Amino acid sequence: MDSDSTIFSQLMNFVPRYEFRKCVERYNGNYKVKSFSCWDQFLCMMFAQLTFRESLRDIEACLRVIQPKLYHMGFRGKVSRNTLAHANQVRDWRIYADFAQVLIGIARPMYASESFGVELEQSAYALDSTTIDLCLSLFPWAKFRTGKSGIKMHTVLDLYGNIPSIILITNANIHDVNTLDLIIFEPGALYIMDRGYLDFARLYGIQESSAFFIIRAKSNFCFNRRYSHPVDKTTGLRSDQTIVLKGFYAKKNYPEKLRRIRYYDADTKKYLTFLTNNFSLPAITITELYRCRWQIELFFKWIKQHLRIKTFLGTSSNAVKTQIWIAISVYVLVAIVKKQLKSELNLYTILQILSVSLFEKIPIYQALTPSNFEKQDNSFCNQLSLFN
Repeated sequence: MDSDSTIFSQLMNFVPRYEFRKCVERYNGNYKVKSFSCWDQFLCMMFAQLTFRESLRDIEACLRVIQPKLYHMGFRGKVSRNTLAHANQVRDWRIYADFAQVLIGIARPMYASESFGVELEQSAYALDSTTIDLCLSLFPWAKFRTGKSGIKMHTVLDLYGNIPSIILITNANIHDVNTLDLIIFEPGALYIMDRGYLDFARLYGIQESSAFFIIRAKSNFCFNRRYSHPVDKTTGLRSDQTIVLKGFYAKKNYPEKLRRIRYYDADTKKYLTFLTNNFSLPAITITELYRCRWQIELFFKWIKQHLRIKTFLGTSSNAVKTQIWIAISVYVLVAIVKKQLKSELNLYTILQILSVSLFEKIPIYQALTPSNFEKQDNSFCNQLSLFN
């Protein structure tokens, strides 16, 4: 990297500009745009995410202070809050959604060999959603409940590296199970879900796609047992059964056999019941895989705490989705930089370092290299001790 350029410029060198231009051209993003292009908008929003700016006025004030440096950082248009607000409102959010998918496609192979605690030969994904609360008076298009608005971010998280594979943004009143109709399931992969996704017709769709699922059963679940398999109860397992569904509609929706595993969690002192269509993995591995589903909860917590997706820079649906997708791009870009620079720092530390050093003119790998200072041995120092 060139040490004469700012860290922000070096960071943007990791962004595939050709792929970004393809996304812009796909939706005519720069149609009739004279000065403030989609790339300028992207840079402004990336800057806001990386430096934790809370408003359009914050972005304008900070970037105008460093006006002489903006050209060398990639900005070509004049930055103003009205121009940025208008761009967020009218530029198609699908530009940034498609580009985030491009970055995800780059990042996932980098983390394909990462371990998440369970040794598997196939891909493993966790499905869940998180609700982002909004003010009803400012976001009436996202009405959720009486006096409340909100949107949902439905996510399929690749457990190898915690990189999101699929993200869908909907109104908060869309039930989680409906997203199963929109997902193309990878043959041979494992999908781990909470019981909010329990719908036997949709689960049978996963079975028909030659994929596997692991899901918690509800307490009123009815079935007929066909076989019982031996289990080691010292591991917490209580039963491992082959079952068929009981009931006209349930049996019609899922006519195949299922595997029912009952497990006692000593930490929470609760009995958990899992359903899966995978009959080859050991029962204890199934329970360990479901425990790994917690990674998606940690992912939601991380992006809500460290990225700007709770306070929005616009009130339209387009502005909100644009900001969320650019925030996801920041998360994935930081993950790419971490791998390409072979940094030992975690994503949070890298994000914090970048937030205070974007305008420094030092190599980015130097900024992201932990400094190790050896403690000097003063046992043979000639300096007298004051407290002996």
